[in-house]
Amino acid sequence: MSQSLYSLAFGVGTQNRQGNWLEVFYAQPLLAPSAELVAAVAPVVGYSGGNQAIAFTTTQAAELAEAIKGIDATQAKLLTRLAESQKPLVACLLAEDAALTSTPEAYLKLHLLSHRLVKPHQQNLTGIFPLLPNVAWTSQGAVDLAELAERQLEARLKGELLEVFSVDKFPKMTDYVVPAGVRIADSARVRLGAYVGEGTTVMHEGFINFNAGTEGPGMIEGRVSAGVFVGKGSDLGGGCSTMGTLSGGGNIVISVGEGCLIGANAGIGIPLGDRNTVESGLYVTAGTKVALLDDKNQLVKVVKARELAGQPDLLFRRNSQTGAVECKTHKSAIELNEALHAHN
Repeated sequence: MSQSLYSLAFGVGTQNRQGNWLEVFYAQPLLAPSAELVAAVAPVVGYSGGNQAIAFTTTQAAELAEAIKGIDATQAKLLTRLAESQKPLVACLLAEDAALTSTPEAYLKLHLLSHRLVKPHQQNLTGIFPLLPNVAWTSQGAVDLAELAERQLEARLKGELLEVFSVDKFPKMTDYVVPAGVRIADSARVRLGAYVGEGTTVMHEGFINFNAGTEGPGMIEGRVSAGVFVGKGSDLGGGCSTMGTLSGGGNIVISVGEGCLIGANAGIGIPLGDRNTVESGLYVTAGTKVALLDDKNQLVKVVKARELAGQPDLLFRRNSQTGAVECKTHKSAIELNEALHAHN
């Protein structure tokens, strides 16, 4: 078989007692692997085309390592290590970027994001939630919730403690990959599937969901929810400080330009251009009515916030007397952000 694939990865994971996958760790996922590599892998694992997650043995791992050592030395070295595994192995081969059909596929696409091989909303994640089992993330790894009580008892009888860190569909990213050039104060607040660009600092109260993130450099002190990408649109610039909430959803991507400041307890539902400031406590949604002010603070007109999406050098604030949301050009935002970044 000689064909190109969307993605290919060899993983080691955890299954419950019924043989259902709970999670998969892909140390070196590939985007657009070579046709030569696919041709060497396919006959060993029995790949016949399409999107498949195929369990394979340690013996097959050794065979794969031998088959591809002249094609991809890095993957061959990984497979040599996988041949020593005492945990179940899986090869995930995705012919196309289609809706998900298995847990190993879901984990592969989350890995592609956190390995910075794709950016948020650049791949199809349809069907991901039903395919991610809700599991206990413990000091002994992923545990099926139906098996947790027995595992806790077993640990106690051995004089051990099975610590449960969380019960969730998503694990923390740093248990699977730590991207180069980042600072993460509390690793539990960054989910697998987050895209954390080089130069990004995530402070203790910062949070980055899956299929969201920042191009970097930047500082995250608030919530970056699914569908949000902190950058400069297609240029994906950096230098943004966020202390509020950035909310996206569906197929909407909320981008944030260079040098922006989103104040504490503030949030946005529109893309921001470069050097925008959103006042602390202010939430700006697409339908928010905004009073445009001139340089003398005189009303020009009232528009919906979506009409200001992507515009540079804007200050969004709330009038303390009337409660109206106002917007004006705010060149001092540049100086403010320079001071903030110099301090941090």
